[in-house]
Amino acid sequence: MYWGRTDRAPASIGLGALYMREDKRKMYVPAKLFFTRGVGKHREKLASFEMALRAAGIAQFNLVRVSSIYPPDCKIISREKGLDEMNAGQIVHVVLAESATNEPRRLLASSIGVAIPKDPKQFGYLSEVHDYGMTEKKAADYAEDLAAQMFATVCGLEFDPDKSWDERKEIWRISGKFLMTRNITQTALGDKDGLWTTVIAAVVLLP
Repeated sequence: MYWGRTDRAPASIGLGALYMREDKRKMYVPAKLFFTRGVGKHREKLASFEMALRAAGIAQFNLVRVSSIYPPDCKIISREKGLDEMNAGQIVHVVLAESATNEPRRLLASSIGVAIPKDPKQFGYLSEVHDYGMTEKKAADYAEDLAAQMFATVCGLEFDPDKSWDERKEIWRISGKFLMTRNITQTALGDKDGLWTTVIAAVVLLP
């Protein structure tokens, strides 16, 4: 078949190329986030998770778990303000840490640490910790330390695993790269009667 100068390639080729050129839609970059946490208990494991979500105020949303980047130019808002901007049934992206047990009196912890860069145009890191036998302070420090380690390696900062978290934190603070680290942590003891106990810590990302 002869194609004149004004002819077009077959639709299967032309429309695909046109789509690639003109429809370059991107997933949103979160502009806000908030921290929340909760504990739930029930004889069923899944139901105890639901109870923990309710305690955290996020059971009414369709949650999509994502990995752990603190977005550039992201503002931390209160849980109350964040929830006011959301609607039941909404698809919501979260970084979620979860631990569960049905062993009586077993200590469990969930924590998320965040390393926030001083330069607002730079991305930071969120880290998840799900563990057993950790106190709230130990889980919180560990989560912050993990987030800070990941951010430090991206920035080419000194990292000595033999140093304590407090020592590394001081070195990184002096570097001028960090604005702060913080965490959201939830701990609990397993129910004494053997009900499933679930603890969650979450960072909810919003447009």
